[in-house]
Amino acid sequence: MRFLRQSLAGLFLVAMTGALLVYAGSIVYGAVQARMAEEPRPSRSRERKFSVTVVPAQMQSVDPVLTAFGQVASARTLDLRAGALGTVLELSVNFVEGGSVDVDEVLVLIDPAEAQSALDRAASDVSDAALEAREAERAIGLARDELVGAREQAALREKAFERQSDLAARGVGTSATVETAELAASSARQSVLSRRQAVAQAEARAEQATTRIARAQLAKADAMRKVENTQLKAEFAGALTDVTASRGGLVTANERLARLIDPNALEVSFRLSTAQYARLLDENGRLRRAAVSVVLDVFGADLVAKGTLTRDSAAVGEGQSGRLVFATLETARGLKPGDFVRVEVTEPSLRGVIRLPATALDADGNVLVIGEEDRLEALPVSLVRRQGDDVLVRSREIVGRSVVTARTPLLGAGIKVKPLTVEGATKIEEPEMLELSEERRAKIRAFIEANKRIPDEAKARLLSNLEKPLVPAQMVNRIEGRMGG
Repeated sequence: MRFLRQSLAGLFLVAMTGALLVYAGSIVYGAVQARMAEEPRPSRSRERKFSVTVVPAQMQSVDPVLTAFGQVASARTLDLRAGALGTVLELSVNFVEGGSVDVDEVLVLIDPAEAQSALDRAASDVSDAALEAREAERAIGLARDELVGAREQAALREKAFERQSDLAARGVGTSATVETAELAASSARQSVLSRRQAVAQAEARAEQATTRIARAQLAKADAMRKVENTQLKAEFAGALTDVTASRGGLVTANERLARLIDPNALEVSFRLSTAQYARLLDENGRLRRAAVSVVLDVFGADLVAKGTLTRDSAAVGEGQSGRLVFATLETARGLKPGDFVRVEVTEPSLRGVIRLPATALDADGNVLVIGEEDRLEALPVSLVRRQGDDVLVRSREIVGRSVVTARTPLLGAGIKVKPLTVEGATKIEEPEMLELSEERRAKIRAFIEANKRIPDEAKARLLSNLEKPLVPAQMVNRIEGRMGG
């Protein structure tokens, strides 16, 4: 009986399970049939919106800055050359590499013995010539006195001849007496002629003595210049470089011993393209006296000098292009001739231009602006100038509108975007500072002190910054980059 009851219960459960399976199958079948009987509905995709950064396009006046690279040189340089052959006896204590000298300071003294002897001989020749001139003057006086006496004697002989001729005409004198008187008168006239010739010779001697004096004085002046050339003086105050002379060395005439450079008369030369050069010309085609800023980057401690454009090259060098321009530096503290610097020239002001990021302009000269319903529009602009990471453009169509700052391949005309504005004021980021360990600080300090190419002023500034608890990270990275570690 118990077996029968359990069998009936199991049969009942099997029947209920089968019924549930059939019911579930019918539900699934009905759902499939209903789904297949429905009409297909088109799928709707949401339009994608891109977030873009925009800036307002505002017309303004901008002073463009032209950037170039050039080299610093001294506008006042003098080659110090030996004026005579000889041995170097003395050298100034400042006659060393980098020595500072004053005006008319005696830098080098060459042995003046031979030049002094030549000067003494020339002075003796001048004295001899002066003595000869005085003797010639005295000889002229004596010759003239003798000429006067000869003329008086000739006049007496003429009177005696006339008297004898008169006596002979009256029959008192004889012919022999007349002939004797005539011969005496002729001899007296000949004596006058001889005395005149003596006077002429004395005058010629005096003129020769004058010429000899002038020649002797020229020789003396030449000898004096040779004596002066044994002393090498500084024509202006400056610093010495390329020093080669040494005490006791033998130098030849015109041998270069050093170069004198005026550190206060520095200028920078840099080359510009023809288009850049044309923008610096005025209405008369002359170079403007534009302001110039010269920057020497020394491990993050920049040396800056101000100057003015002064001239340009007269001709284009062989194999060169563009124009070579020169600028005189007014304040050039820390700069030395030979420094390779960055030159920034302020160009004439441009009016009615719009400053935009360079990434906002594509290769075709178009920019993207926000249009209706926040959709992008491509508008053409005229590129005026590039200024670092910015461009200066002109276009009346974009004035007052929002311009996309960066172009990407996903952006184009008709794309709907979400504009994000940028504040007009540029936020100045604080430089990153580092706290150095004593070992790292000492390593950097040793490198700076051993580097002879860093100017003294810049070296002092670097060491001063290095002593502070926090050191600029940019300066540390650049110095360690030069150190190689």
